[in-house]
Amino acid sequence: MRIYGVIFALALTASAHAQDTWPQFRGPASAAVDAKSDLPAKLEPLWNTPIAAVGRGWSSPIVWKDRVYITGVVNDKTPKSRPGLYIEGVFGKSVPGEHEWMLACYSLQKGDLLWKKSLLKAETKSAIHFKNSYASETPITDGERVYAYFGNVGLFCTDMDGKLLWDAKPGTFKTRYGWGTAGSPVLHKGKLFIVHDNEEKSSLLAYDAVSGKLLFSIPRDEKSNWSTPYIWENKLRAELVTTGTDKVRSYDLDGKLLWELKGMSSIAIPTPSATPDLLYVSSGYILDSLRPVYAIRPGAAGDISLGKGETSNKYIAWSQRQTGPYHPSPLLYEGRIYVLYDKGFLACFDAATGKEVYGRQRIDPGQDKFTASPVAADGKIFILSEEGEMFVIRAGPKYEVLAKVDLNGEMCLATPALVRDSVIVRTDRSLIRFGKR
Repeated sequence: MRIYGVIFALALTASAHAQDTWPQFRGPASAAVDAKSDLPAKLEPLWNTPIAAVGRGWSSPIVWKDRVYITGVVNDKTPKSRPGLYIEGVFGKSVPGEHEWMLACYSLQKGDLLWKKSLLKAETKSAIHFKNSYASETPITDGERVYAYFGNVGLFCTDMDGKLLWDAKPGTFKTRYGWGTAGSPVLHKGKLFIVHDNEEKSSLLAYDAVSGKLLFSIPRDEKSNWSTPYIWENKLRAELVTTGTDKVRSYDLDGKLLWELKGMSSIAIPTPSATPDLLYVSSGYILDSLRPVYAIRPGAAGDISLGKGETSNKYIAWSQRQTGPYHPSPLLYEGRIYVLYDKGFLACFDAATGKEVYGRQRIDPGQDKFTASPVAADGKIFILSEEGEMFVIRAGPKYEVLAKVDLNGEMCLATPALVRDSVIVRTDRSLIRFGKR
């Protein structure tokens, strides 16, 4: 009994040091990093749970303590996504019939479905690209409530057991070519922020997280974007950074515009990342010649755009014109920026200077379709391909693939979660926890 007691105590100690939560898109502080996990390169499936009852969705899983939350939409007429970039089927379409927007909760320990909550049943005329979904925004939690946002449909707040507390309808507007929406909400000190960019009436919205009261709605001179906003807590102040096709804009937490930056590609998707000393923003539509990455210093004010031929100025520490990714958000990890490209290449840059550490490396000759953002823990980078493989890459100045994990060929667009020495993956059919047995 004494031996078992020692083993149990050691297990509790390990768990206490592991990260307990992954509360939003890309985890704590939206950093996409778990600094505490102990993860082997060879990952084993700990459980695998079908999620058909929740419907279709490309939102990422979030985790709070012993629970995993995901969203989805049930509708039998929703077309199945297929991997890859393609020029046919450019225009989105509305899906006929009644839709049911769902929030579901699973056991982190065993993968069992604990409950599912129907948040809304309705028909919708909102169009989506067939590679998108009506549940692509990742929910967010503060440990007391879960906030599920569905773009053109609405925002729903529940308690941790799925009881609806309040909801809000920011409005239904057309998106570019009918592609739909994807930017997730962010939370900071009791305020819930949403960037509701579209073709008709773009706005920055803030809600009281407890009551659902609309605190402000600020018009934005922007069109459709799919980037999740970012809270940058630097050494001078806290800022809400929004990436747009026309401009990157930063606001204080009361909605006052602080600075703006022109010079993005024609489609904005990646989420920013930062240290207290530098903010990194990017966009990289594959057919544009300008696919930039910018490193921005704290304290910026007004228009900080670069002049012709400039690569830096008072507030821009450095920039790269042709290194930005299209879909995946860059990963800032241990002083380096890792950029994953949709066609299956990974490049690495020094975060302080922007200098190339290594150029584009082909991840796998047989894999050329990547959308989910990379995440990192324990000196390793975890990358999902759309076609159902997870690649484990060694973090550092030398490129090295450590392992490849089979996801049963199930399509993957959702960025994984890292928590409790494990990787939580959402595919089009399953929720899977990987770790070491």
